[in-house]
Amino acid sequence: MLLIGLTGSLATGKSTVSTLLSQSPYNLPIIDADVLAREVVEPGTPGYNNILKHFQSTTPDLLLQSPNERKGRPLNRAALGRRVFGSTPSRQRDRKILNSIVHPAVRWAIAKSILYHYLCGQWAVVLDIPLLYDSRLDIFAP
Repeated sequence: MLLIGLTGSLATGKSTVSTLLSQSPYNLPIIDADVLAREVVEPGTPGYNNILKHFQSTTPDLLLQSPNERKGRPLNRAALGRRVFGSTPSRQRDRKILNSIVHPAVRWAIAKSILYHYLCGQWAVVLDIPLLYDSRLDIFAP
């Protein structure tokens, strides 16, 4: 199976290319790392639980107020971003912790998706991974 790596910075046309490749005549499945990164930290997942374990006691607004969630309140991504983005040593440390939780989960989700499409007989899959090289995910699309 052919793995097609699609990478680039913000506003470089990845979504446009993904859309074109997912439609006729190509009809290729798209594995979107950004979508997977959100899925692996949804309430009830191991990623969500690990984020709570590491950040909840020191980030009071880490969870959104949403009483209808059965598996747990969703993460307040803005609050988590304020906690991990910046140049201070503590924020850099927290970002490394967050990446150590999210990146392996995304890698596993990508691997499962590739296997699924392979078993379904797809001849090619597009891996839409903005940080393909930075995250060392080019192992999937050399």
